[in-house]
Amino acid sequence: MAQATKKEALEEPGFYSAKTHLQHKVKEIGTLAATAKPADAAVDSESVITRPEIITHEKLMDALRESGRGYDLELIERAFQTADDLHKGVFRRSGEPYICHPLAVARLLVDLGMDSESIAASLLHDVVEDTPITIEEVQSKFGADVALLVDGVTKLTKIQFSSIEEQQAENLRKMLLAMSQDVRVMIIKLCDRLHNMRTGDAWPEQKRRDKALETMEVYAPIANRLGILNIKEELEDRSLNYLDPVSYQEIRHLLSEKNGEEFLSRTSANIEKRLEESEICNAIMKRRVKSVYGIYRKMYMQNKSFDEIYDVYAVRIILDSVAECYNALGLIHDMYHPLPNRFKDYISTPKPNGYQSLHTTVIGHEGIPFEVQIRTREMDEMAEYGVAAHWRYKEGLSSPQDSLDARLAWVRQLLENQRMSDDAGNLLRDLKSDLLPEEVFAFTPKGDVINLPAGATCIDFAYAIHSAVGNRMIACKVNNRIVPIDHQVTTGEIIEVITGPADKGPSRDWLKIVKTSEAKSKIRNWFKKMCRDENIAEGRDLLNKELRRNQIFVNDDEWDDYISEVARRLRKNTPEELYAAIGYGGLTMANCLPRFREEFAKLRAANEPKPVTVTTVHPPQPTDGVIVKDMDNCPIKFAKCCSPLPGDEIVGFVTRGFGVSIHKRICTNAVNGMRDPSNAGRWVKAYWAQDNKQSFKATLEISALDRDGLLGDVAATLQDMRVPIYAINARQSDKGCAVMSITIGIANTEHLNNVVSRLAKIRDVLKVTRG
Repeated sequence: MAQATKKEALEEPGFYSAKTHLQHKVKEIGTLAATAKPADAAVDSESVITRPEIITHEKLMDALRESGRGYDLELIERAFQTADDLHKGVFRRSGEPYICHPLAVARLLVDLGMDSESIAASLLHDVVEDTPITIEEVQSKFGADVALLVDGVTKLTKIQFSSIEEQQAENLRKMLLAMSQDVRVMIIKLCDRLHNMRTGDAWPEQKRRDKALETMEVYAPIANRLGILNIKEELEDRSLNYLDPVSYQEIRHLLSEKNGEEFLSRTSANIEKRLEESEICNAIMKRRVKSVYGIYRKMYMQNKSFDEIYDVYAVRIILDSVAECYNALGLIHDMYHPLPNRFKDYISTPKPNGYQSLHTTVIGHEGIPFEVQIRTREMDEMAEYGVAAHWRYKEGLSSPQDSLDARLAWVRQLLENQRMSDDAGNLLRDLKSDLLPEEVFAFTPKGDVINLPAGATCIDFAYAIHSAVGNRMIACKVNNRIVPIDHQVTTGEIIEVITGPADKGPSRDWLKIVKTSEAKSKIRNWFKKMCRDENIAEGRDLLNKELRRNQIFVNDDEWDDYISEVARRLRKNTPEELYAAIGYGGLTMANCLPRFREEFAKLRAANEPKPVTVTTVHPPQPTDGVIVKDMDNCPIKFAKCCSPLPGDEIVGFVTRGFGVSIHKRICTNAVNGMRDPSNAGRWVKAYWAQDNKQSFKATLEISALDRDGLLGDVAATLQDMRVPIYAINARQSDKGCAVMSITIGIANTEHLNNVVSRLAKIRDVLKVTRG
């Protein structure tokens, strides 16, 4: 472990921070990469993507003991032994024993300061899914808490789903439900996904891209929403490396070229000196280089050059109180020139994930822009570990249970919204929209702050205030100017919602405009409750149009049974419920259309006349180009005594246990055999198949005058005729002659005669005969 700095020594005992526990073990054991380093640490952009070393049981136990926390080592040891026994003999794609994966996940949780139950559950997180043990057995051996955590991260593998999207949505729904009860489920899942991404090189190419896309769209945003920025940034960087490796390497190259280590080191020292002169003591200085994906977003999504990104380098100042933070901000602006519109006060207006800090961008004396982040120790703790910091507070600091519940309210709200929707795809879409990394902050006329995802409209703003406000909305004022209701909200705007009469309701078109799942859910809920008859009519009309467009036509006398069966498969009690769900948007045609197609295919198959079975007598099938009378698919071998070829008259001899041996009819063995009365019944008629295109082996003997290059001339002639050579043997004979025996591939006797004729024309060849 790296030596503690002078400033670290001033911290209270047991203070757990990224710089003392996480950062300096990245290359050794592959733990989390910190978002900022101590001011005396070297900047190393390579560390985030380094492949971790394999974690062993001994290393995990050492880490538990070195953490200084009161872990239940007996529980963790039992969990390891159980997992080790159940995973014994199983290996990962990357080659190491499977138990190394749960050990690595557990090690990441130790770094986050999680409790004993979380460590035990991480060791067991794959046993229910991949081994015979049940969740009930886990509960009996390790208790209800561990069983809840293990069950929360276990996928629904034994349930049949109609689509991959539905399976993904249901697994996510199950995990979010467990997370709403205990957020440790998601923290374990994030560490599980992080280690899988670290070892993702062993996956096939397509799986690697699929997992990276899922990680980028779902897991990294969840890590961001939970405030665990270390995990969020590494998940994004590793996903980008798989999805766009060229851009990833280009940005890494730009970072290595710029190398701002010396600049950051000098700047940190200057700021620290100025703080001490102004009697702001005990400041801890950190610095960080922006993540590769953070740079990628600005370069490729906002079309900026690398030099136009002003927060590539950042200095972080950690102080004792909020008052010192604002005082330090004034000193920074006095030392350096601040860039306009680059100041953000997340202390007075925290981010939805609880992040608090002052951000300002200034120009250094060398003309290099950099960001300064100023926060208290507690804010830094929450920024590094997010909700995971809650378990660290249990060790002595006041437990912010109310704050934790408030930070998980969005999960419960998302799940509540989904109860109004029967479409599995809505969960994925709403989750992605609710977890957008960019947020905007707008104000009501009374000064209340409303936080919305980037791209949200005035309609989203109205529903964020209250469902009654959104339902009655008729117009909107932004900074005292009337704007369209689909106006996209930007940070700092003061928005006044103008409402109409109490019976005023939303428009169905709003579902296509709003961005947040909360607004969509409230709009659907209004239509579901207030317009049932209209929903049924709307849904029936939409369904009929879509069926006609897809060429699905059902007879009137079969319609009731058809629509009832589809409704049952979509978990609706009656066709009217199905029409209503389509009408108010709870079901989309894109997701329920496959059910209609499947039932229509069954209906059409039931109405088609059954085919009449016709028995057809097939002619005997050739084997190896030979047809044997009254025998089909019998084994064939060609007699070596005569080596028959297509064009030769042939006859078959039924051998004992070796099929039929084919001879030339003029073969001496065949002539004598047919005269033997004891074997007369074993000789059968045989002939060559007319469409035979097989190649047969034939042996030729060539007599010639011995000379240099003779063998080469023979081989060249056969190559010109594209005749394959299987074997060749040459020897000298008496009187200066040579004899060659060559086995070649021949199509038939006519082909053989052509080959013999060409070989006979070679200089010094005396005779060519068939062996």
